[in-house]
Amino acid sequence: MKYIDLKDKTEAELLEMLKAKKLELFTLGAKLKTMQLTNTSELRIAKKDLARIQTALTAVRSK
Repeated sequence: MKYIDLKDKTEAELLEMLKAKKLELFTLGAKLKTMQLTNTSELRIAKKDLARIQTALTAVRSK
């Protein structure tokens, strides 16, 4: 996911994406703890996507 894809979205869309990404991050963390996660780089990618969504949300709110 790139920031360019996020900057044109509305606040409601970003909040929905944020909620989904947080759930995904929680699921990945649970899989990691139970040794079911084979590709651990997914955690890092999910965290970065979450940060991008939060940055876009801050930009939308400051307008």
